[in-house]
Amino acid sequence: MEYFLQQLINGITLGAIYGLIAIGYTMVYGIIGMINFAHGEVYMLGAFIALIAYLLSTLLGGQSAVLGLTTALLATMLLTGLWGWAIERVAYRPLRGAPKLAPLISAIGMSIVLQNFAQITQGARVKPLPPVIGGSVELLRGEDFTVSLSSLQIVIVLLTLVLMAAFTWIIARTPLGRAQRATQQDLKMASLLGIDVDRVISATFVMGAVLASVAGLMVTLYYGVIDFYIGFLAGIKAFTAAVLGGIGSLPGAMLGGLLLGLIESLWSGYFSIEYKDVAAFSILVLVLLFRPTGLLGHPEVEKI
Repeated sequence: MEYFLQQLINGITLGAIYGLIAIGYTMVYGIIGMINFAHGEVYMLGAFIALIAYLLSTLLGGQSAVLGLTTALLATMLLTGLWGWAIERVAYRPLRGAPKLAPLISAIGMSIVLQNFAQITQGARVKPLPPVIGGSVELLRGEDFTVSLSSLQIVIVLLTLVLMAAFTWIIARTPLGRAQRATQQDLKMASLLGIDVDRVISATFVMGAVLASVAGLMVTLYYGVIDFYIGFLAGIKAFTAAVLGGIGSLPGAMLGGLLLGLIESLWSGYFSIEYKDVAAFSILVLVLLFRPTGLLGHPEVEKI
């Protein structure tokens, strides 16, 4: 039981990260009906920006971990948000009226460009980061195993909950959120009613990129190593989480992320860790076979 509880905690932590990335997928699809397959690379860029900002801050600011983390968080949210805006402006807006295959190919091309950009500018070797947030809380002690909750896991889960609540409030209660919902329902009618559709879509890309950047910072702190290729697999898994929860639904994206994290963690704990990705993608196949709209999706999503 103690080992199961520990794997449950690890799965929730990993699922929170997947959920933040998945929200970016589901927001873009919900508004313009397209999958941004470059979103995983946005998350990768966020991780690199966070690492560089943290190292520069601690180098110039006197080795203060709090200052370094605050600087890294603000810098990665700002700069990665700009990357999200640039991707929409370059790869999506010119192809908005084209057949859906064209922006899909454009997104895949942008993903490859960003991968190679990071490889050329940062190198192909992994970039390490020493542990920054230490300490843990002992939850349960058994005869052979102790269940602990690290301070970093607490920070990841709390920050995910805060961001999820904030973005849900933005979409439900603010003029931008109303414009996003109107654009989602009928883009052409929203434009005729005076909504700046281009600005709304750009803002959606920026919001998704900001969430991905926070996930990138969390992964950098949690695992301590990053490289230029981390965005590919994480992006595919986040897309799996979005489809699992119901693409187009924000709560569904977070639910899908948590379920995917739990599946990976429990599979790694009780079966072979080499096949955890097989387990995750097998769940995606089963969901698409028996419930194509996802757990919290709407019937309209079947058109994907």
